[in-house]
Amino acid sequence: MLVGMSADSLSPARSLKLLLIVPHPDDEVYGAAGTLMTHLQAGDPCGLVTLTRGEAGRTLGLCDTPEELARLRMVELSACLETIGLTTHPGSVHEQHAFPDKHLQHERLEALVEVAYEAMSRLRPETVLTFPPNGSNGHPDHVTTHRAVKAAWDRLPPAERPRLWYYASATPPENEALRAQWLSPNVQRDVSAHVTRKLQAIACHRTQALSTVDFIRKFPERITLETFYEVPSA
Repeated sequence: MLVGMSADSLSPARSLKLLLIVPHPDDEVYGAAGTLMTHLQAGDPCGLVTLTRGEAGRTLGLCDTPEELARLRMVELSACLETIGLTTHPGSVHEQHAFPDKHLQHERLEALVEVAYEAMSRLRPETVLTFPPNGSNGHPDHVTTHRAVKAAWDRLPPAERPRLWYYASATPPENEALRAQWLSPNVQRDVSAHVTRKLQAIACHRTQALSTVDFIRKFPERITLETFYEVPSA
């Protein structure tokens, strides 16, 4: 399923500061671009595992077929990661998979667990970031990714587990079912020093312009303050 990899490979003994495991191109940028830039600026390698190519998303008239959209979203993601600095930072890594967009819940969960487990075991991150149990917005790909990453994390020996973070908003969801699984943030990062470049990185995802408008309308504070929930260690 692995269709591409950019940046330098890491030896098993070397660790990443932060590894994101997310389903879609653009899931890396809204809530974590500033945190990534902070670590990269400090000289710490970071990583990203993207599970799908986003071929089932909105096209906004920019292309006609799912395959064209997948290619366009790969171009957008490449531009975004270059803007963030991830793909130009020595030791940082991006791994792109081609699981079916919007259908992760129909995949064999063990295949996704294995991807997450292998990445954590090989790249040895200090912290892993993914979606919370409710997927933040209930998106089935977000929820399935959470299940896979959490299962992989649980499978690691306790002494080898990285810190586990979820995206978290201080604003509870309006939807009652989502609110029942809401986790209030217990980690926050002031990323105002990177706001100009973060907005530029967000803008690289042109096909996601409506998602960008929705995010800024609902969560304007999260442009400069990135918030997470850290899972307590056992």
